[in-house]
Amino acid sequence: MKLVMFSIVSLFVGLTSWSQPKSLLSGRITEDGTGIPLVGATIRIHDINRDAVADAQGDYRTSSLPAGKYLVEVSYIGHQTIVEMVDINGATEKNFSLKDAVVEQEGVTVTGVSAATRLKQSPQPVAILKKAELMKISSSNIINSLTQIPGVNAVTTGPAISKPFIRGLGYNRVVVVNDGIRQEGQQWGDEHGIEIDDYSAQRVEVLKGPASLMYGSDALAGVINIQSLMPAPEGTIRANLLGEYQTNSMLRGTYADLSGTKNGFSFNAYGSYKGAADYKNKYDGNVFNSKFYNKNFGGMLGYSGSWGHSFIRSSNFDQHTGMVEGERDAATGAFLKPVAGGTEEMATGDDFDKIKPFVPFQHIQHFKINTDNSFNIGRSKLDVLAGYQRNQRREFGDPDSPGEPEAYFDLKTVNYSTKLTLPFKGFWRTSIGISGMNQTNTNRAEEALIPDYRLFDIGGFVFTQYHKDKLSFSGGLRMDRRQVDGKQMMDGADVKFAAFEKSFSNISGSAGLTYEPSKDLSLKLNVARGFRAPTLAELSSNGAHEGTNRYETGNPDLKSETSFQVDAGVEINSEHISLGAGLFYNHISNFIYYERVLNQAGADSIIVDPDSGDDLHVFRFDQQTANLYGVEFNMDIHPHPLDWLHFENTFSYTRAQFTQAIDGSKYVPNIPAARLLSQLKGNFLPKGESVRNVYVSLESDYTFRQDRAFTGYNTETATGGYWLVGVSVGADFVKKGKTLFSLNLSGMNLGDVAYQNHLSRLKYTVVNNVTGRQGVYNVGRNFGMKLSVPLEFKW
Repeated sequence: MKLVMFSIVSLFVGLTSWSQPKSLLSGRITEDGTGIPLVGATIRIHDINRDAVADAQGDYRTSSLPAGKYLVEVSYIGHQTIVEMVDINGATEKNFSLKDAVVEQEGVTVTGVSAATRLKQSPQPVAILKKAELMKISSSNIINSLTQIPGVNAVTTGPAISKPFIRGLGYNRVVVVNDGIRQEGQQWGDEHGIEIDDYSAQRVEVLKGPASLMYGSDALAGVINIQSLMPAPEGTIRANLLGEYQTNSMLRGTYADLSGTKNGFSFNAYGSYKGAADYKNKYDGNVFNSKFYNKNFGGMLGYSGSWGHSFIRSSNFDQHTGMVEGERDAATGAFLKPVAGGTEEMATGDDFDKIKPFVPFQHIQHFKINTDNSFNIGRSKLDVLAGYQRNQRREFGDPDSPGEPEAYFDLKTVNYSTKLTLPFKGFWRTSIGISGMNQTNTNRAEEALIPDYRLFDIGGFVFTQYHKDKLSFSGGLRMDRRQVDGKQMMDGADVKFAAFEKSFSNISGSAGLTYEPSKDLSLKLNVARGFRAPTLAELSSNGAHEGTNRYETGNPDLKSETSFQVDAGVEINSEHISLGAGLFYNHISNFIYYERVLNQAGADSIIVDPDSGDDLHVFRFDQQTANLYGVEFNMDIHPHPLDWLHFENTFSYTRAQFTQAIDGSKYVPNIPAARLLSQLKGNFLPKGESVRNVYVSLESDYTFRQDRAFTGYNTETATGGYWLVGVSVGADFVKKGKTLFSLNLSGMNLGDVAYQNHLSRLKYTVVNNVTGRQGVYNVGRNFGMKLSVPLEFKW
């Protein structure tokens, strides 16, 4: 309610105090050379969330805009995107002519910068996936969809739980942003996923490298920015119906959304359902309790005018997911399921086909509401954002009381940010701002791994950008302070968590250059300092960590991790080939890891778990210096005049070492194996009358052996290499120039290869005594289908 009142007050202030003469942008979008109108071409002004669509004559017209200088993106499928700075003042007319495209060379990013920036002018590497590209990817969650991007991987605990890793760093070292709000759940845990509906994602930007300058603590490795609830173009109502099916786990999903904008008023709403049974592979058969189901919804209301805009967005994520323990019958190797009375039974076919998880399972609910406001003060722009989110994570593990959670984390977060972007001064544009959050965590069940706590975080920054001719510069400084208060908690007569207070202060910054000696060549260099304050788990955990053989204890003397990273890159585009290459080096001081605790006799400290009776080794968090380095490379061969043919290749390689060996191992844990992804793709009928934008793709995914594992304390083992082959086809079916529906078909792991990804936690479940193999293997052969029906009406 407070957020709603805040938005209403903001809207009133905007309308009454900072109104300015109305401006608009209009013109015509045509095909270069032929002059044919490009019906449905889109104009987007990212900084003010405005879209316009070309009509049957190619004409477009925006709603009322604030006067100013804006980066405008003009796009149409099969044509080169135009990104151009336009000075809009009063009724401004601008025509655009788009050429046929062989590859996409232009784009706009809003991640890690204070104002929309040409992708070529961003000194840090940024990858963008739009809705059409996400439609072509079959996956079980949003993070798995991003692993096609070089340098992006996922630590997985089954098909529903994936945590993003960027260049070998994850957990609280990666910030996830959804519709302007920093996503806050239980990022510190392996078995805690990202609570965002993948079907609702309209656009995803991935920034690789430290981004603490704009996002504060935790953006040490990079940022994943997911945009879901976006306004429709002026004067239109849009709807989309989506259905998905995957054969391996019988995954079925449905999604529907509806959005519209008229005279500046906007609305958007979506709802989705996804359910999957147990997946299978040729070594394990059906993997018991890998099932899950989601029920999600969200909505947006807003108004835009010459004074600025005000939006209210809300979403609710609701997921039940099974936890794979991998326990098997010693004689047959069949999976076992726990039943009431403390016994186990062999899982049967009916158990595998259900989507409702057995114990142990998790129930995750994530509610989020935020208000996003922008006010124009002359040619300056004031952005004010506030949000509230509640993450409830219940863990169920007792078959005698399946409805009573053994652990229940209740995390409430208030996010806030204010940013003033000053008008252009020559070739310079500068922003100053404040952002932070207030957070409380409450344990509402008997088990508690971390204490109840309160956290307050605030940071101020200045960011500036320069662009003239071929040279671009961006950079700035930020100061942050975080205060953490842990609450005392008792376990009977004993103190389980002692009360404590800690504060962390840090300075971060970045400076980057981009030089474009020609339209086909771009050179980039960026230097950045990032930081991450220790998590509550690292500072004060005290308990058995489920799914491991560890009893974890925190270290209240931990310092903030700080990183110094250098990025260098080059992009080359020619008539026959497009190349991109990047190198990075990241020096991290006070890198946090866990080490085994020894007792007074010099032997391992062991605690007996009172619930299971198992012996648990005691671990404690510590710090050391680490160095990470790597290379990312992409190449698209598109030989002219065979412009329909593409041979695309991406390669990523990351290595990381501690400066001193830990228990005989110097390698940093969770570093992905090198990977080469190749696609031989054909694009056909870009202007077909009935069938359009047909594509056929043969895919090769080769993951190299990873033998540089962190073997200290038996944490990791080496992982063998594997080669997966897939195929995908798709097309748009049209009538009178309008798309009736789009169909995408895919076949993954066609050879039904049994493999284990190095970052899969299921790799370390128990040994199958019948086969001698340890752990559970990844998904076997899988076929997928997506059907999308878009609808659009004039309003």
